Amino acid sequence: QVQLAESGGALVQVGGSLRLTCVVSGSVPGIEFMTWYREASGKQREFVAKITKTGVTTYADSLKGRFTISRDDAKNTLYLQMEKLKSEDPGVYYCSLKQVISMDEGYGYWGQGTQVTVST
Repeated sequence: QVQLAESGGALVQVGGSLRLTCVVSGSVPGIEFMTWYREASGKQREFVAKITKTGVTTYADSLKGRFTISRDDAKNTLYLQMEKLKSEDPGVYYCSLKQVISMDEGYGYWGQGTQVTVST
């Protein structure tokens, strides 16, 4: 059974930094990409960053230069390094992965999220 477990969320001051971690457990061959999303209170879940199986990264335009996505395949772990946190960054941060088995079969998995709070 595939499970994603996020951690690292915390209360941090504006301008501070945090590193979020997402550990993938279970056998997951064929991971096509992994993604971070966030959901602020009362708002829709939004894309944060993505990293493909080949290491290509993509970011939400508003977060470029402050957030960095990376992964450690040996540890089955995805990271999100967040710098210079702003008052608009709080929310629950979720990691997800896309598994491709074949041209006709694929699956998506989500973690439970980790809360990031930014104080002014």
